[in-house]
Amino acid sequence: MVVGLALAVAVLIIAIALAIGPPRGSNPAASAGAASALASNPNVDPGTAISGPAPDFTLTNQFGREVSLRSLRGHVVVLAFTDAVCTTVCPLTTTSMVDAKALVGRAGDGVDLIGIDANPTATAVKWVRAYSLAHGMAHQWQFLTGSLRTLRRVWAAYHILVQIQAGQIDHTPALYVIDAKGRLAEIYETQMAYSSVAQQAQVLAHEISSLLPRHPRVRSSLAYTTVAPLGPALRVSLPRSGGGSVRLGPDGAPRLYVFFASWLRETGNLAGELDSLRAYTAQARRRDLPGLTGVDEASVEPSPQALGGLLATLPERLNYPVAIDTSGRVADGYAVADQPWFVLVSRKGKILWYWDGSTQGWLSTAQLIEHVREGLAARPTIKAPTASQAPVALAGSPAPLAALHRQASQLLGGEGALAARIRALHGYPVVLDAWAQWCDACRAEYKYFASASVQYGRKVAFVGVDALDPSAGQAHAYLASHPLSYPSYRSPTGSMPVGPGIYALPTTIFIDAAGKVTCVVPGQYDSQGALDGQVQSCALDGRSS
Repeated sequence: MVVGLALAVAVLIIAIALAIGPPRGSNPAASAGAASALASNPNVDPGTAISGPAPDFTLTNQFGREVSLRSLRGHVVVLAFTDAVCTTVCPLTTTSMVDAKALVGRAGDGVDLIGIDANPTATAVKWVRAYSLAHGMAHQWQFLTGSLRTLRRVWAAYHILVQIQAGQIDHTPALYVIDAKGRLAEIYETQMAYSSVAQQAQVLAHEISSLLPRHPRVRSSLAYTTVAPLGPALRVSLPRSGGGSVRLGPDGAPRLYVFFASWLRETGNLAGELDSLRAYTAQARRRDLPGLTGVDEASVEPSPQALGGLLATLPERLNYPVAIDTSGRVADGYAVADQPWFVLVSRKGKILWYWDGSTQGWLSTAQLIEHVREGLAARPTIKAPTASQAPVALAGSPAPLAALHRQASQLLGGEGALAARIRALHGYPVVLDAWAQWCDACRAEYKYFASASVQYGRKVAFVGVDALDPSAGQAHAYLASHPLSYPSYRSPTGSMPVGPGIYALPTTIFIDAAGKVTCVVPGQYDSQGALDGQVQSCALDGRSS
């Protein structure tokens, strides 16, 4: 996911640098001997130096007061574009902003943290107030909003792309640092990695220090080497809410996990949802299903007391343990890309299934049991069908699907041609597989798509999308060595005729026979059962998630 995001933002950074003017000096964190480690760490952006006047704006903060950029002259400004109801990268970004200001001590009085709402459907002051309160930032920053027309002007001035498709908000994850004279100093892309929040805060703190009088000492000395995640194949002991510890990792039986943070109360009924999982635990004991463990993502909680405050609102004590992930290494190791996030792990520590509760919806007890069973039924060893096996298995397919099979592994036209193909497939479910030849996760899940496209190819249209990929030549070479029973189309920008644009790879978009986008799944499939289950529920059953 992070790799695709990085590529998309890298293109944006070049455009901004060309539009605004020549860069100034090098990043202070990099000049302090950390350049090599930063360059090899995909989860931390060292920043790109830019220059020129920062575009002015006048917007309204979470308390209903007008704030202009000009009024902040004399202070260093850290400016982020933040979706007021975001549950993915925005909370990580805002946490790093608050931490960065704290790292320069009392000199932080000369720093203003500013957020500008990047959600076109949640522009009222109540939304920026709710986000600020939920994240414990009501008095630590100013979260600004305004009319949609005014926000669009600000987004354009700062080269922020905002779009809403299939009910989801996509926006450019950019963060700016502006000096005390109102001039742009640095731009960063923000990453979806929990364990790197403190490192990114340190980078920001060094930049802030370089712009403040007397360059105050940064109160942190973290290394910039990539933080090793703690995945499900490793045995880990975490603190348990209420005391004691919880063991995660292989223990001879499958296990179900739900990752969350207390601030999800802002976007949904988190307390009720966690309480509803008591019913799954009761069923699991009777029906020999995997036990459940909750994991609080404490690395982005507003305070150490936040989890306890949440659990105190429940009608009775949960009948499953809640572990506390203070470092973010467990969330990264379990490939958590949103919250709440379900992960089913095999007895040997392999991810069998995952579910994004934010974009796909909270599951009822019956639905959760169904998905868990589908994940447990995953075939342990999958071999991609050979070039000779696929045509035999797909013989007799309906004409629109047979036309796809005749173009197996071909790289066809661009976004317009893809849109025309999707229209021609109306009446059949469609699975869009967005990939790129440079994407390791795409290579890892290739065999699952190769198998599923043969298993379901007489009823479901599979179509590939070579997205965020500057090299058509290398894409051709990839398809030659990774044969599929269906063709792919080019989308170097990640733009899509249906569903949200592609900002992360791999991403799978499911469309039902009526042409409605039912599921958008970012991230890698780790089992055949996980993909097959979603082909069934999202494409064939047309169940919107």
